[in-house]
Formats: sequence, structure tokens, C-alpha cells
Amino acid sequence: MRSLAFAWRSLVRQPARMTLGVVGIAAVGALLFDMLLLSRGLVISFRDLLDRSGFDVRVMAAAATPFAGPRLQDARRLAAAIGALPEVEAAVPVRVGSAQTTAPQNQNVTFSLVGAGSTHRRPWRIVAGADLSFTAGSKKHPPTLLVNRNLAQRLRLSPGATLTLRGTCAQDASVPPPVEFRVAGIADFPFDTASQMTAAATLAAYTRTCGDEASDEADLLLVASRRGSGPDGAVVAIRRLRPRLHVFTNEELVDRFQQTDFSYFRQLSVVLASVTLFFGFLLITVLLTVSVNQRFGQIAALRAVGFSRRRVVADVLWESAILVFAGGVLALPLGLGLSIGLNDILREMPGIPAEVSFFVFEMRALVQHIGLLALTALGAAMYPMWLVARLPIAATLRDEVVS
Repeated sequence: MRSLAFAWRSLVRQPARMTLGVVGIAAVGALLFDMLLLSRGLVISFRDLLDRSGFDVRVMAAAATPFAGPRLQDARRLAAAIGALPEVEAAVPVRVGSAQTTAPQNQNVTFSLVGAGSTHRRPWRIVAGADLSFTAGSKKHPPTLLVNRNLAQRLRLSPGATLTLRGTCAQDASVPPPVEFRVAGIADFPFDTASQMTAAATLAAYTRTCGDEASDEADLLLVASRRGSGPDGAVVAIRRLRPRLHVFTNEELVDRFQQTDFSYFRQLSVVLASVTLFFGFLLITVLLTVSVNQRFGQIAALRAVGFSRRRVVADVLWESAILVFAGGVLALPLGLGLSIGLNDILREMPGIPAEVSFFVFEMRALVQHIGLLALTALGAAMYPMWLVARLPIAATLRDEVVS
């Protein structure tokens, strides 16, 4: 404790240098903290987004990115067979395409159109109005439609309004006839980007809009497992029922994305964190070295009056620890504030869901941050400690007197 108090007094004698060191470490530590949050933040947020959708298993025809591979055939019968498994609570066939309508300014508006099968579970959240009606539509009672907030604002829609759609999801060159819908409600779709316009209809209304009523296909099946079985039990049961299907839990899907699409952010965080630590190391080393060089005479005098080599070396180490501790404490709120601005910027990237966060706090990142800063403090103090340990007492005092 005496070494700590002595190191503190040595630092406060030079307030400008101490302030510069603390501010520099705070800036370095804030960037380091953000890079640690970025390394796993997108993975954690994406996993949470998948879990919040209410479905923990995905069934596809091929081991490809969802909506990019071949479709599932005989989707309704397949969904019924999987939904009847004791390990499965619900199975929903889903198709995704696009549709077009005319805005109030007589402009054509194209947006994403989702078709979902009938089930008590929904991959969206109603914010106004009612949910889809899965009863067959008629001229008197047209099929229902859900729209997200962006589309509702663009077309000035509210629950109860009517909307005529023209499907643009047909694979051939034919143009299906327009279909009139009644807007049942406004919903939030978990994987929408910040500016994306999306609508959802029943699978039957979707195929009718796309002019594909004869087909029974789905891009994927969303499956919710029963609480007692869990996603792993549901996967085993589905693979036993249909061995040729490609079945993934949310955890497996996140692992796939982590190795491909998300690997860029992990590599970026590692590179920036390494560069940040290097500059932090240089900053502390330079500050301590300059401080020690200017205090050679004082250190030699202390050694001459009885201070041991271990004591003066410990003083230098404590100075490094004080600088890093003070800067590291300031770095946490600074880093959290900086992450909010960076997160808003990164969310503007194309294809990124609006509800995904790139920077997610977890205790693991905080522990890593403390450990890396502690190693930096120790490493940066090595050279100044070596200078103090090998300082010749008599020659230094003689040079101090002569100068």
C-alpha cells in the first residue's frame, strides 16, 4: 500500500501528463470495449431475434441460405405431418415473394409479400387491428392482409382499408390478375430492415396473388417444438420422419451464419482490438518512460537513502496500474455511448434487420476488457521497470550534481 500511495503522489505531481494518460487510455479502452461487444454482439442479437419469433426449428429442402435454395414440395401435407409429431407444437409453411400496388400519388409501389400457413402461432407481432383470417375469401369478404408500419405509412393504410395487389413473384412471364385484399391490421415483422415494406397474407391468398394456385410449395417450414422435447428432440423426430429434409435448430442456424456471413464482423473486431491494444501499449510505455527518465535523479536518491530496487520497480508498476484503472473506468460509459452511435450507422447496411444490434453487452466482454487492459498495463510497464531496476545509483547522482 505504501508503494501505491507513493506512485499516486508521483503521478499527481504531473497533472497534465496524468490527465493525458487517463484520457488516452479511456479513448483506447472505449474502442477496445466496443470491439469486444462487436465480436459476438451480432450473433447474440440474431439468436435472440430467432428465439423471439416463436419458432426454434427451421426445415428446408437444401442446406442453403433461407429463401435462396429449392422449395419444399407438398408443403401443406408436410406441415400437417410434422405438426402431428408429439415433439412438435406447430409447423407453418412460409413463402416469400413480392407484390405491387398503386400509391395515392399514382406511383407503383413494390414490396415484400409473405404467405403463411394456418396455425395458432405467428412469426409476426400485431400492433394495430386484427390478425389474418384463414377462412376462404369471397367477393363480399376479400382475403385479409397484414402490412408493416413502413407500408402503412407509404400507402396511408389503416385496418379496414382495401388494397389491390398484383403479384410479381411468378417465375414465368405471365402476369396474374390483381387481387383485392382487406387490411386486417398492422404488424411488426422481426426480420424487416429499417426501410423495408412488407405485407403478409395466408398461403392460399399468396399463391392466388402470384398466379400459382396449383402449386403446393414453401420456401421453408417454421417449427415450434413442445416444451418437454425441446428443439433437439423436434429435430430428431423430423429427421426420422423425413430423412432427406434439412432441419436446423436456431442454434445450428446461428452457428452457420457465424462461420459465413457474420465472420467478417468477428475478424474486423479482432483486427481493430489488436491495433487498439497496441496503441494503448505504446501510449502507456511512452508516458511512463518519459516520467522515469525525468526522475532518474530522484529515483537514485531514494535508492541511496534505503529504498530497495523492488520498491522503486513496484512504484513504476503501480503508476501504470493507476493510469490504466482510471482510464478503463472512464472507458466503459464512453464505450457504451459510442456503441449506440456506431450501432445506428451499421444498421443502415443493406439486408440488416432493424431489430438486430451489433453491440450487445455481456459479462464475458467486460471480463475480457478488464483482462486485456491489465495485460496492457503490465506489458507497458516492463521497459520503464527495467530502466529503474538497472539504474546505477552513484553514476546517476554524480551526473545529477554535475548537470
